[in-house]
Amino acid sequence: MNLGLAGKVALVTGGARDVGREISLTLAAEGAAVAINYLHSRGEADALVAEITRRGGRAAAYGADVADYTAMNGMVDRIVTDLGRLDVVVNNAGLVEPKLFLETTPEEWRRQVDVCLYGVFNACHAAAPKLAAQGAGRIISIVGDSARVGQPRLGVSAGARGAVLSLTKTLAKELGRSNITVNVLALGWIETSHSDQAWLAKNRERIVAGYPIRRLGKPEDIAPLVAFLASDLAGWITGQTISVSGGYSTI
Repeated sequence: MNLGLAGKVALVTGGARDVGREISLTLAAEGAAVAINYLHSRGEADALVAEITRRGGRAAAYGADVADYTAMNGMVDRIVTDLGRLDVVVNNAGLVEPKLFLETTPEEWRRQVDVCLYGVFNACHAAAPKLAAQGAGRIISIVGDSARVGQPRLGVSAGARGAVLSLTKTLAKELGRSNITVNVLALGWIETSHSDQAWLAKNRERIVAGYPIRRLGKPEDIAPLVAFLASDLAGWITGQTISVSGGYSTI
């Protein structure tokens, strides 16, 4: 692809591993400089920066907890200082602790809500003024499709991410006047190197039966659409939730 991202700077939260890693690689391959946010994955973030650099791209790693408003503001300021600007924000960081809702505790709710919802609040609140000052920008949030259709054992994270869908619609209306688009990708089950392979081997047939396209997703199924939404080609798409789920949900 050639999506015209040369000269752009993109922040990917949770960008060092799995889907975030693939998004970072794809944005870099399209010419964007990538700010790779991490919390516990510093080694993987540094290795990804080195890989992007070897491929001729530009990247830097930034450690910060997306749930910490002060840390996120400081990180965004550092990105602009280091890389010169900020054009694209990909809210990819998330936390899921599967459990039936009535078996959870308020303490277990709090961290998932802090990461999945307040993490998006914090990134958007910190970055939007930078985007508006430039007169253009892209905000793309990644959620699970459970945020749209619900799923047993995912009630807390689905509830938090469902709020991201509403926030996206509101920000699309508020920020559109500054030529900032705001969209969501809602993902089906993505298989990664960190998936529980033994559990998947026992349950794959049952899980895949729920997908019209008879396989689980892969990070490379997601990243190209993120890159498209980050580009000028998607300048008239905003306020949308796009399901990338192999047909798991068709509404």
